[in-house]
Amino acid sequence: MEKFVQLHPMDTIVIALRNYEANTIITVNGVDIKLKGAIDFGHKIAIKSIKKKDKILKYGLSIGSATQEISPGEHVHSHNMETDYLMSL
Repeated sequence: MEKFVQLHPMDTIVIALRNYEANTIITVNGVDIKLKGAIDFGHKIAIKSIKKKDKILKYGLSIGSATQEISPGEHVHSHNMETDYLMSL
């Protein structure tokens, strides 16, 4: 049984519900995706190719933009995305 969740059909990422080792293959919507690196519980995994400046979708909404090309199976985090959220002072 897969241990991740896709929160909305339009999402470009899934959320890991366990720790994954690099090279693990997950199946999302019938498509096999090989993880490029280790992914920790609660972190995002790209399930589609995301171009630089493309929006990253979670809950069917943009949570940020890619700062570089992101391939399916890559960890999506602050090293390759910029958040849409603004902190208020």
